[in-house]
Amino acid sequence: MIRALAVALVLAVSLSACASDKIVLLPDAEGHTGAVAVLSDDGQERAVITDAYQTASVSSSSVSSSTQDAAAVSAEYGELLDGLPPEPQSFLLYFIRGTSDLIESSESVLPSIFAEIDRRPGAQVQVTGHTDTVGTQADNDALSKNRARVIRDWLIGKGMDAELISAVGRGERELLIETADEISEPANRRVQIIVR
Repeated sequence: MIRALAVALVLAVSLSACASDKIVLLPDAEGHTGAVAVLSDDGQERAVITDAYQTASVSSSSVSSSTQDAAAVSAEYGELLDGLPPEPQSFLLYFIRGTSDLIESSESVLPSIFAEIDRRPGAQVQVTGHTDTVGTQADNDALSKNRARVIRDWLIGKGMDAELISAVGRGERELLIETADEISEPANRRVQIIVR
């Protein structure tokens, strides 16, 4: 699976006094990083950094690379890091087979979702509905859209701006647990909510 660019958080700081740029590769919440390639004006690779807290100092004439530790990066860029938005949070809600009714244990997750939205000014929310493989693809598409709509409507009912919520249905296309057709798998009957 290709990780999103947000997973490889890059801190680029312009050091105007030195006429150079410094790039620091930060890990995501799980400790993963991506990679950053530094290219010359003609597209030639000058450096690649791939490790957490690895830095590339770039000037018009040279590129140097080194690795710092988390404490050193925090000490040097703490104020800038404190201003970064929080990592996206993901929630899963599960449904009774063939319906848009939440199972009882998922109802207790709803307040946590709204609390996460509430702590982020201007939060954007993506609601994606899913189904298991029981039924036709067309029926599952409709059911997954309806599940997403139900959760979207709940969020709007709690005061969230409708313009900040998108809702889509994926039917049985993105199974959490891979199964054959016509298999009732509770983990696949879900809505994923990503709060940014």
